[in-house]
Amino acid sequence: MSDPKPVSCIVFDVNETLLDITTLEPLFERLFGAGSVMREWFAELILYAQTMTLSGRYAPFGTLAEGVLRMVADNKKVQLADRDVDELKSRIGAMPAYADVKPALARLREAGFTLATLTNSAPAPAPTPMEKAGIAACFDHHFSVAEVGKFKPHPDTYAMVQDRLGTPPPQLCMVACHLWDTIGAQAAGWQGAFIRRPNNSVLHVPDAPPPDLAADDLGTLADRIIAANSAG
Repeated sequence: MSDPKPVSCIVFDVNETLLDITTLEPLFERLFGAGSVMREWFAELILYAQTMTLSGRYAPFGTLAEGVLRMVADNKKVQLADRDVDELKSRIGAMPAYADVKPALARLREAGFTLATLTNSAPAPAPTPMEKAGIAACFDHHFSVAEVGKFKPHPDTYAMVQDRLGTPPPQLCMVACHLWDTIGAQAAGWQGAFIRRPNNSVLHVPDAPPPDLAADDLGTLADRIIAANSAG
């Protein structure tokens, strides 16, 4: 870990960082006989989202989620019905927040930080997934990569947030359970704070920047961000 500097705005990834994607597993258990296939689907979803961006193309994250589900089903010789795709959409739209989210956000707000989200998901009609999870009001701003038509960790996604907020990069901190997101934010001049959600770990590669802060739960991570700001 590096020596974190004071920041004024904390920006959160949403899917899996704040919202619990393990609630999708029953669908994959029913379709494929193993809930663990959800991880295969999600990894492919991230891969193809980033592939679209690298190729200069864009499709909404939800459209890609459906397409990748069909691809995984084809690979496993499973016939999907329309109701299966509908269930995926329904479950994605109703993912609950992790238990540590609300208390951590409350402490960060009390400490005076501006709080925002930056998600790969496209904007949703009300009630949004964040509203259903009961945490939308905890944030001052919500941003989607759909505004630039590129997925994280493309530099334009982070530039969009800092431009809209009018906040210089060193004053921004990205909180995510995906190291590719903190690496992207750090490349944009932000700080990166990593939360070790299940099946998410740091990458031990010499040229991959470690996160400025890391913790096993969001409450501890919030405390460390607050302490680093106080120390500065």
